[in-house]
Amino acid sequence: MENTIVIVDGVATATNDDPWNSVSLYNSSNLAAYEIISFVNWQEHLDSQPSQDPSKLGVSLQPDDDPAVLAPWISTLPLIVLEFPSFRDGRAYTQAALLRTRYGFKGDLRAVGDVLRDQLAAMRHCGFSSFNVRKDKSAADALKGLTGFDMIYARSVTNPEPLFRNRIL
Repeated sequence: MENTIVIVDGVATATNDDPWNSVSLYNSSNLAAYEIISFVNWQEHLDSQPSQDPSKLGVSLQPDDDPAVLAPWISTLPLIVLEFPSFRDGRAYTQAALLRTRYGFKGDLRAVGDVLRDQLAAMRHCGFSSFNVRKDKSAADALKGLTGFDMIYARSVTNPEPLFRNRIL
């Protein structure tokens, strides 16, 4: 995917060499590694190809999907994509936090859709590890959104201990 920012070992970089591709027309016989499909299509794929290893496919959840549906496969999924249909729609923040804290997802958690520079710091604190910045925006410029707000007062997925607990007495 183009216009992608990835965080690896705490360092964010913009890349155009991301191997993941979104599948617009689902066909279970033509799926290759590093393809992202909707949860509904992913379930159909598991039902029609039970012997195929699902750990090579990414799963996309819509804002109204319950992340609990992925719980049985959470340890085998390499990528979960959460959709931001509008910058005003924050349901994917909650989905991300649940996937990281309640379900223990350790793979790549990607934000796609209306993803803007001003949101990246909050998205990272909710557990996102990669971002597809909106096509009309620059990923290199959006990287600046991850540098200004490293510490937050409240607890988060990245900082489970609230800042006030770290004070020196």
